[in-house]
Amino acid sequence: MEIPSPETVALRIPAYTQPLPCTVVWKRSARARRVSLRIDPSEGAVVITLPPRAGRRAGMALLTEHAAWVMQRIRALAPSRAFAPGSEIPVGNIPHVIRHDPAARGSRIEGGAIIVGGAPEFLARRVTDALRAEAKRRISPLIVKHATALAVRVPAIRLKDTKSRWGSCAPDGTIAFSWRLVMAPDWVLDYVVAHEVAHRRELNHSHRFWAHVETLTSHREAAVTWLRDHGAALLRIG
Repeated sequence: MEIPSPETVALRIPAYTQPLPCTVVWKRSARARRVSLRIDPSEGAVVITLPPRAGRRAGMALLTEHAAWVMQRIRALAPSRAFAPGSEIPVGNIPHVIRHDPAARGSRIEGGAIIVGGAPEFLARRVTDALRAEAKRRISPLIVKHATALAVRVPAIRLKDTKSRWGSCAPDGTIAFSWRLVMAPDWVLDYVVAHEVAHRRELNHSHRFWAHVETLTSHREAAVTWLRDHGAALLRIG
């Protein structure tokens, strides 16, 4: 029987007198060997993954067992921010105000603003387009710099809206990045690019791989810490 997804369930936690509503997204995986749960920061929901033979009851048992932790994590998420006129969106960790100018053509980022033209119903999509274009503009020279330093070739880059990885390197050398990295500080973006380019030398996380990363950037520890502390907030924007 199919499980409705997403659904809202009521969590009972001893510290609270009333049940707390929680959005649950159910997934079934042929590769999963056990029931697992994680927080999806972009949706503020709990994702429960079930192996082929497990049912909703097993997922709810795990959710109930970890109910206090789940609600603590969800309540700690940064508030969501929509792409709307007047909203402040970071670009390179610097606040930029979204301004809607119906007479403007396309969208552009300048003077501390994201200026978007056209009909208001397309504003969110055009803000996303502007941020993706800015991400590519910033990432491209970093790719060239780090690839040159390691004497490697990066045949193509892709921009995606991934929720679990900031970047990835395919065996054919194609490197993908989350476009949301454009909202992070420049040195965080530089680290992620360096990390992925280093995979063109070592498609693993061996000591040799990390040695290559260290030759490309000095921001490894600080960037990892920043993404751990603030990365979820980037997924709540837009």
